[in-house]
Amino acid sequence: MTRLTRRYRFSASHRLHARELSEEENRALYGKCNNPHGHGHNYVLEVRVAGPVDEHGRVADRAALDRLVEGCVLGDFRHRNLNLDLPEFANLVPTSENVALVIGRRLAANWRQAFPAPGPALDKIRVYETKRNVVEQ
Repeated sequence: MTRLTRRYRFSASHRLHARELSEEENRALYGKCNNPHGHGHNYVLEVRVAGPVDEHGRVADRAALDRLVEGCVLGDFRHRNLNLDLPEFANLVPTSENVALVIGRRLAANWRQAFPAPGPALDKIRVYETKRNVVEQ
């Protein structure tokens, strides 16, 4: 089994705020990330695929992976307010954990269109929100 990781970047803003909590509870839970005006990040997304090396010496078609990530993730996430612009976050707090979950779901839902069986498998999603905050799914 061989693994390939591709790295992508996008900038987006968000506010960590749970509607069911009071303003006080949100401030206590999310701290400065609960700023009413939101804040932004320069996210780094890593998408790892796994599979056998094909007759051309590749585990995956990199161009196909790039198209999939651009079409399913980057085109919608880049320069957006995650709370306001992405339907998945209408009722879901856009924590880095939830950002990774949403990205993973989007890729998984479209994976076999880009990589028909027995193509490579989606192996791991890693989202770097900051240098110190990294989430894997």
